Amino acid sequence: MGTEPRVRVSALLRWNGRVLLCRQEKPGKEYWLLPGGGVEGGETLTEALRRELWEELGIWDGFQLEGPIAVAESIAPGWTPEDRHVVHIIFGADLSHRSLEDVESNDPVIRGARLFSLDELEEIVVHPPMKRFVQRWRPGDPALYLGSLWAR
Repeated sequence: MGTEPRVRVSALLRWNGRVLLCRQEKPGKEYWLLPGGGVEGGETLTEALRRELWEELGIWDGFQLEGPIAVAESIAPGWTPEDRHVVHIIFGADLSHRSLEDVESNDPVIRGARLFSLDELEEIVVHPPMKRFVQRWRPGDPALYLGSLWAR
C-alpha cells in the first residue's frame, strides 16, 4: 500500500430530501458510502469526482457541485506503512431538479445505489462513519473538518 495518503473525492448527493449512497461489498462485509473514488495524477478534484460519478452512477451533467463541504481522514489505529491513510474530500450537490431513472452503476465493486431517507440512515453502516454529518448537512453550510474517522 505504501506510506502516501490516498485522496478520495466523494459527493453527498441530495434528491428531494433523501441521500444517494452506493453499496459496497467486500468479503464478509457490506456497507454504504458516498459515491466517489480516488483522484488520479493530473486530475483536479472536480474532474475526478465527475469521472467517478459517471463510472459509478452514470451521472455526469446537469448539476452544480458545492464545496468542498467537508474533509475527513481514515487512518488505521496504530498505523504502519502497510496500512491505509485516506483523505476524503467531500462535495455536495442537490439533484432534486432531475430524474434519477438513468442512474446505474458500471463499477463491478458497487452493488447498487439507493436513496435513503435521513431516518433510514440509522439502520445502515456508512463508511467512513460520518452518518451524523450526512444527516445534518444542508446546502450553504460552512465547510467542516470531520477529523479522523475509522471503521473496521
